[in-house]
Amino acid sequence: MKIFREVDVAEIEDMAAGGAVLGTGGGGDPYIGKLMAQQAIRKFGKVKLVRTEDLPDDALVVPVCMMGAPTVMTEKLPQGDELVNAFVALEKLLGRKIDAVLCGEAGGVNSMTPFVVAAATGLPLVDGDGMGRAFPELQMETFALAGVSATPMVLCDDKGNTVTFETVSNRWTERLARAATVEMGGSALLAFYSMSGAKAKECVVRGTLTLCESIGRTLREAKANHGEPVKALASLLQAHNMFEGRIVDIERRTVGGFARGKVILNGTDDWKGHEMSIDFQNEFLLAMRDGEVVVTTPDLISLVDAETGLAVTTDSLRYGQRLVCLAYPCNPMWRTPLGIEVAGPRYFKYDVDYQPLAAAE
Repeated sequence: MKIFREVDVAEIEDMAAGGAVLGTGGGGDPYIGKLMAQQAIRKFGKVKLVRTEDLPDDALVVPVCMMGAPTVMTEKLPQGDELVNAFVALEKLLGRKIDAVLCGEAGGVNSMTPFVVAAATGLPLVDGDGMGRAFPELQMETFALAGVSATPMVLCDDKGNTVTFETVSNRWTERLARAATVEMGGSALLAFYSMSGAKAKECVVRGTLTLCESIGRTLREAKANHGEPVKALASLLQAHNMFEGRIVDIERRTVGGFARGKVILNGTDDWKGHEMSIDFQNEFLLAMRDGEVVVTTPDLISLVDAETGLAVTTDSLRYGQRLVCLAYPCNPMWRTPLGIEVAGPRYFKYDVDYQPLAAAE
């Protein structure tokens, strides 16, 4: 398997910052994910990256991620070995050696979790993921759109419990695993969606990890050069600046294993006199400006700090924060009829049709 580069502790800084932006408010605290990945690399060595197109067709590829409400993840830190335990347990269940690790979703913690497993096992990590962003439910994977089963799946918690799932559908995997995660304290770590290299070439969102690094580097260099990080980020992602304002109200609650709620911003500068509200279920799903829907899932909605451009997650929203709302197009796989059915606004009970967002020029 051709390795195209290695990732060390320093590169993780940029990748974590970029993963938080693509995480659209979810995926967990990027600081926690960064520390987990850096600790693993210091202990076991650099992580080898492989491009999706360089995977052998007969390779066995397994994604990993963390499941639960971001509000819980912030207070209930992983012990550190749950991911590797889940990965090894699934390898035993499959009865053959796993050849490569894959990222389940881009997000603060979840863009970092595969680095932990790759470092600990010495296996290469695929430069891609199953969403191109973060989504709240397990069946919302490009793997699932391509017909890959989430099971067999192994779920582990910080107490040493391990649960194995074999389900009739990926939607049932989500329902049962979510219930188990709630009982495990609101967060758990898992290995799932095992697939061949040939299948991975068909359904992986390619280049996610290097994009995360580009995002983080863009923000860091803009700040170092006394530039404008938000404008630099918007240019890189071809994102629309949908709003700028201060948080004046937050409704947030942890229900059924999700962080659900709404944040309201009053406009500043060019947006003074206007209001934006954004609904979220772990991730930002629907944005309304002055009562009109302007962008919905599966397109990406990110709230970033107006000064630094760093992403603000749904669990870290605070009254008075001055934020910019950026929106940019999702991967084309989510714009298919099946993709919209699985992760479009009507799935989340919003009575609106998905209107694709064009890339900003």
